[in-house]
Amino acid sequence: MSLIDLTALSLTEIIGDFGFKAFAKTGGAMNFGQGMIGYVGVIYFLIKSFKLGNVIYVNGMWDGISTVLETIAAFVLLGDRLNTKTQWIGLVVLIIGIFMVRMGGIAK
Repeated sequence: MSLIDLTALSLTEIIGDFGFKAFAKTGGAMNFGQGMIGYVGVIYFLIKSFKLGNVIYVNGMWDGISTVLETIAAFVLLGDRLNTKTQWIGLVVLIIGIFMVRMGGIAK
């Protein structure tokens, strides 16, 4: 398992989330299909990640990386924004947490 696998896991989740968000707003089989394809990718990369790391490590890294990448994508592509300084501070703390968990090595 590598950061590449965890990043791929996060990116496929973003594809799924964006598809389901579009489906929730406007419907459409294409949007629903995009959401489903994204989450099939999530399952694939999650299983791949569990081969080398334990649930706590994989889930913590996935949640952190996914939150950061999806925040950036939503900011750039959807125009979503965080509302308060506290939210921005939380995002920075999350990024620091990802580095701290990674520095400890892959927990098996």
